Amino acid sequence: MTSTLIRQGLQIPNFTYPGVSAGDLFERIAAIATTAEASGFDSVWVMDHFYQLPMLGEPNQEMFEAYSLLTAIAARTSTVRLGAMVGGMTYRNPAFLAKTVTGLDVISGGRAIWGIGAGWFEMEHDAYGYEFGTFTDRFEKLEEGLQIVKSMFVNDTTTFDGKWFHVTDAMNVPKPVQAGGPPVLIGGSGEKKTLRMVAQYADACNVFGEPSAVRHLMEVLDGHCDRLGRDPKTICRTRLASLVVGRTMEEAHAKIAGRFGGMSIDDLPADMRARVQAMFIMGDAPAVQQQVQELLDTGLDGLVFNMPDAHDLEAVALAGEVLRPVLGT
Repeated sequence: MTSTLIRQGLQIPNFTYPGVSAGDLFERIAAIATTAEASGFDSVWVMDHFYQLPMLGEPNQEMFEAYSLLTAIAARTSTVRLGAMVGGMTYRNPAFLAKTVTGLDVISGGRAIWGIGAGWFEMEHDAYGYEFGTFTDRFEKLEEGLQIVKSMFVNDTTTFDGKWFHVTDAMNVPKPVQAGGPPVLIGGSGEKKTLRMVAQYADACNVFGEPSAVRHLMEVLDGHCDRLGRDPKTICRTRLASLVVGRTMEEAHAKIAGRFGGMSIDDLPADMRARVQAMFIMGDAPAVQQQVQELLDTGLDGLVFNMPDAHDLEAVALAGEVLRPVLGT
């Protein structure tokens, strides 16, 4: 496994599109994915949630089960890798999850990435009857699940007797197409638990934060690798960002205003403005390329972007055109 696993990914977190009915919704999603593939993106991701998240929309807006959607996208694409950015270990029995991710890998011809995290959105746990538990509970479940799924990717049978999960002679046939199983990406920025598990179990990570924070997290991850005897260069490092790109700065600012009800970033409340500025990469081609390069300079290998206007296929194509010179895909 090399650190170039992901260079330029597109995450599709929103499925409420103007003028698109439920009957036409998947066709638009498939078109977004195929446009991304044709425009230089090397991976396509969806969220693993049952309700739309705060800041993106309302709970009653459209949301798909992640692996059903990824498997359908697999049938429409041919080169992009596919994964959840990121899955929640609390939502599925890990043996069942191993079967699900393996199914995606086989159906896609070996293009699955297993993105996983501890889970955090308490509202949907309560609504669906999944135990949320404490912070410690969720991270214990994540670590047990990592051991079970990784074993089921490669072994004929898996038996595991843990605090949270128990499997006995669990089989996983057919095996994944990718030797050793789909690459594992762990999402999150926790320094003590998450990044230690990245160093111990994962092929990739996805973090958040401004460049100075990301640089610090990369140093923390290197430290965990050193203590565990892991070559840090074998871990692909990415960051999720929201991308708003225009052919001019004026066009980019108009898109931002459309996202926030006509308000510019300067008009937003101070706390929201800070979150937007930390998460968004925005501007015309030179501005976007500069911001991307600043993040790459922190030690990242690639970036995953979501786009408020991804339903506009021309916007996806423009993003690929703008990102290609700096990400080199």
